[in-house]
Amino acid sequence: MEEKVGYLNPELSIEERVEDLLSRMTLEEKVGQLKARILHIWKSLADIFEGLEPEQARKFDVVFRELFRDRDLIEAISRNLWQKKWKEIILEGSNEKYPIGELSCALRPFSPREGAELANEMQKYILENSRLKIPILIHDECLHGCMAKGSTSFPQSIAMASTWNPELMYEVATAIGKETRARGIHQALSPTINIARDPRCGRTEETYGEDPYLASLMAVSFIKGLQEQKVVTTPKHYAANFVGDGGRDSNAVHFSERLLREVYFPAFKASVEKANALSIMAAYNSLDGIPCSSNKWLLTDLLRKEWGFKGYVVSDYGSVIHLMTKHKVAKSRAEAAKMALEAGLDMELPESECFEEIVGLVKEGKLSEDVVTEAVRRVLRVKFWLGLFDNPFVDPEYAERICDCKEHRELALRSARESMVLLKNEGILPLSRDIKSIAVIGPNANVPRLGGYSGFGIKVVTPLEGIKNKVGKDIKIYFAEGCGLNDTSKKGFDEAIEIAKKSDVAVLFMGNSVPETEGEQRDRCNLDLPGVQEDLIREICNTGTPVIVVLINGSAITMMNWISGVKAILEAWYPGEEGGNAIADILFGDYNPGGKLPITFPKFTGQLPLYYNYKPSGRVDDYVDLRGPQPLFPFGYGLSYTQFRYSNLRITPEVISPDGEVTISLDVENIGKYKGDEVVQLYLHDEFASIARPVKELKRFKRITLDIGEKKSVSFTLTREDLEFFNADMKLVVEPGIFEVLIGSSSEDIRLKGTFEVK
Repeated sequence: MEEKVGYLNPELSIEERVEDLLSRMTLEEKVGQLKARILHIWKSLADIFEGLEPEQARKFDVVFRELFRDRDLIEAISRNLWQKKWKEIILEGSNEKYPIGELSCALRPFSPREGAELANEMQKYILENSRLKIPILIHDECLHGCMAKGSTSFPQSIAMASTWNPELMYEVATAIGKETRARGIHQALSPTINIARDPRCGRTEETYGEDPYLASLMAVSFIKGLQEQKVVTTPKHYAANFVGDGGRDSNAVHFSERLLREVYFPAFKASVEKANALSIMAAYNSLDGIPCSSNKWLLTDLLRKEWGFKGYVVSDYGSVIHLMTKHKVAKSRAEAAKMALEAGLDMELPESECFEEIVGLVKEGKLSEDVVTEAVRRVLRVKFWLGLFDNPFVDPEYAERICDCKEHRELALRSARESMVLLKNEGILPLSRDIKSIAVIGPNANVPRLGGYSGFGIKVVTPLEGIKNKVGKDIKIYFAEGCGLNDTSKKGFDEAIEIAKKSDVAVLFMGNSVPETEGEQRDRCNLDLPGVQEDLIREICNTGTPVIVVLINGSAITMMNWISGVKAILEAWYPGEEGGNAIADILFGDYNPGGKLPITFPKFTGQLPLYYNYKPSGRVDDYVDLRGPQPLFPFGYGLSYTQFRYSNLRITPEVISPDGEVTISLDVENIGKYKGDEVVQLYLHDEFASIARPVKELKRFKRITLDIGEKKSVSFTLTREDLEFFNADMKLVVEPGIFEVLIGSSSEDIRLKGTFEVK
């Protein structure tokens, strides 16, 4: 039997295989592993514009971009491009061919079976036509489902955070991982774990909210779920990406190290230390003037030396060339490549505009080959972990069978139910089965709204369809859109008012949509409902018919102009492909809502940023024109159709050492008329410390289900990690003193209080 070459021998350790392969690679082959390629529709169309005058080319470009808002057309062109040109881009070199490291979104426009077949073709082509036969990585987005055609679409990230259920997040991530790997995709540019302290950012929907503890738990669950299915996760955007001035995504950030470590780093740290994330994405923004993509303190000192990160760092799309074109810290592509590599960034996505210069930099003595070799080592280590050198192929039949299968649709439905948050209810919900007619109104009533980075090619149940599925022929359903999402026209008001007047109840589906009114590069300066939606709500309220508003959106909404006139408000977020059925289940009481807000809803946009875990003010916590409680709905808030009684707080022991543990227990009883879920939340406050501490910090929570009259005991154990903070020397310490325990149904609805002491 022929003995396998060292790095192809599965009997050797990953490190042995990596080092053996590195010893055989030329400089060009090494650099190839740090490159990525994508096929852009716009760049292919550039051939059409060649030779035109600039103004003519600009006009053509505008026309084409408007035309290509059609998803089907984009899909058709993308399929055609990849089918025709993939062989041209996955191998480089004139004599000895060598593969590039990664392909960006190559399989997105294909069905699961077609994608798997194309992935197999690509890997086979590399094996047959390259010297060292190094398999290629393929990545895509997997924020709430793989973005490739035909994948299950789960509720958006902000909705999953509203479940306050990390175990459910793990189940969803496992399903996403299975579908992603089955079709030949190896890396997910997910999860998005930036902290959303300012919901003006259009990408708030992609986050797990404003709290570092909740975000950390959801991140760890997501990463474990995907990576157990051998899909590399890429927590992003490292770091502090969504909180620039004015709430703008990717704007310059100038935070202290203390704030970064207390609020914006914990989810990334947990992703590395507790979940072993194998990739990290460097963000677009600068921190204190240094772009994240060339920030050695971020990418090497903190990430690798302090936290022990073993994977590879990728750029956000185009962030390396941004060092030259936007941040203006590099004068050339070569300089940008050198800065990024030496800082600790390993691979340029989605294509290598600057890393094309690496070979020349090394040969000219401007960049050490050791720096290149170390970056390649990190990439190869992950490829061996994925098992690509032993078997780079996937099963097309399994891909077709697992993607959007019955079990995953059922999981999407369960997740949607758990994610929805009841914000207001004046006794109208759940709806009685005795009603005779419902007016379904609004721009989000009969369209699929999935949010940003969503898949396609699957059946999405709209709210109108969900209600019709629920009531059948027993209840008369009238529908009118009423107005467009962001329109100024009130042309449809009359029809909506007419059906409301002849109905027992009006359910208005309002909110936002990506990319029309929020999402990437869609930050907002006003959190009111867009267009004339608020006018429509008030007009329907004036009919005298009871009004329920269901919000479909990805961030906070301000409601002061209409909230007093409606009987109920349900925050449904972007609820995934089964969202319509989940909404109907909640409206009619077949499921009792138990979700809680992961972000604070302000009363007015001018209050922002507004978050629960603020530090004490040197003056007052409110405004001269807005006295009293500041949130419209606070962090952790959410109503139920039933009521819960908290009692019997026990703290044991009452005195601990800095390294000790304290157990906090309580009883929760369902004293209402419906079975329901409650999220028990434990907050902590260090009463006196050498550094000003937040007024409260979430430290534990648990979602429990209680039958009518049922009582459960809930226990939490706090350890040193929960009591630590950074002192004046930026060292983690636990100081002696009294800690206040606050337990409740939200950050403001505190039901039980107690203390323990650290000596």
